[in-house]
Amino acid sequence: MRIQIHGSELAAATAAAALSWVGHQVRWVPHASMRWPALKTAHWLRREPDLLERLEEGLEQGTLSLANGEGVDPGGRLDILWLALSPEQREEADELVSEVADGQDGELVLVNNSTFPVGETERLEGLLGGKGRRAVALVDMIEEGRAWDSFTRPGRWLLGCDDERAEAQVREVLRAFNRRRDVMQLMPRRAAELTKLATIGMLATRISYMNEIAGLADSLGVDVEYVRQGMGADSRIGYEYLYPGCGFGGPHFSRDLMRLADVQEASGRHSALIEQVLDINEQKKETLFRKLWTHFHGQLEGRTVAIWGAAFKPGSARIDHAPVLTLLRALWAQGVRVQLHDPAATPALQAEVGDHPLLTLFDGDPYAACENADALMLITEWKHYWNPDWSRLAGSLRERLLLDGRNIYDPAHVAGWGLVYRGIGRRAEPTEQPAAR
Repeated sequence: MRIQIHGSELAAATAAAALSWVGHQVRWVPHASMRWPALKTAHWLRREPDLLERLEEGLEQGTLSLANGEGVDPGGRLDILWLALSPEQREEADELVSEVADGQDGELVLVNNSTFPVGETERLEGLLGGKGRRAVALVDMIEEGRAWDSFTRPGRWLLGCDDERAEAQVREVLRAFNRRRDVMQLMPRRAAELTKLATIGMLATRISYMNEIAGLADSLGVDVEYVRQGMGADSRIGYEYLYPGCGFGGPHFSRDLMRLADVQEASGRHSALIEQVLDINEQKKETLFRKLWTHFHGQLEGRTVAIWGAAFKPGSARIDHAPVLTLLRALWAQGVRVQLHDPAATPALQAEVGDHPLLTLFDGDPYAACENADALMLITEWKHYWNPDWSRLAGSLRERLLLDGRNIYDPAHVAGWGLVYRGIGRRAEPTEQPAAR
């Protein structure tokens, strides 16, 4: 099929790569805010497994072409107009859809893969000019860090569609990724749009609730891991998204949660629950700072703290709304020097905060960030942080304090190396002194 994709989001890049990979003739029009020359050097795109290689393969084989600033392809008819725009680009969608529709003859299916307000897909269909043209909502299910796999081996497609011919067209577009079993979940368009936002809200609520329980467990001297295991064993609850931590972030999760809050407000139904979820998350981004403050009785000026992890999640190079940003501001306000290691996100952090006099960045040896530091904070649970050289780590930290923002370590094991352990709802005191360096 002839498909034109608009957007510079991860969803747009992934769709362009995957659809051209299986033989569709794809024309990708990156948004003016980030054209291809900038996109192909973006660290977040280069960090995605297989994605950049597949894009370059499509360009080389001719199944993928890139626009050079032009919106509408002047030379051909389209079967599918695919929108993967950011919520901030919603107003531009109207002009884009109208322009494409005016330049086409016959049928056209608009696939709205953007996270827009509920009802937006129906409204965009009105700009197509009738003539059997339809718009469907295809919910963005891309997982950053494994975008290629989540598109080409989906657990499900959530399709909002009210027309059988449009449904058949979309099924044909995605047929190559829907072979082993039918993973297409069909529902009305508004229902699909709301389902995406409602799902984000539920996941965020589970995380924030677990963080509240972790705080309570800390106050009562209870190890929250026992509570988590007990709750997760209940079949009505389960284990997913039940891990306490130092706050969530990301360009999509946080943004979509805010979008849900906006939809609630626009409908006249203020949500105290979502407001609380957002407030709890912002508070949790400072939880490691508060633990550091308590441990040193507020005497932080002149101290040095090592941080492992800046990205909002493992496998990503992005720091959008990441807890590390809030934490850095709190530390610097107290005159704390920070030595930060992250295998992927240091360029993004450098771009965000610049050359701060209290920040030193590392992307090679994580232990280099710990040299002469008073404490270590674990923010992002990259896999190579899970089993450190404990002897080396204990010898590097002057005050032998480990603040685990993701509860990935065993408190008793850490304490056995002479370290003070403080997690989220977990703690342990050192049981022996570390060996001499």
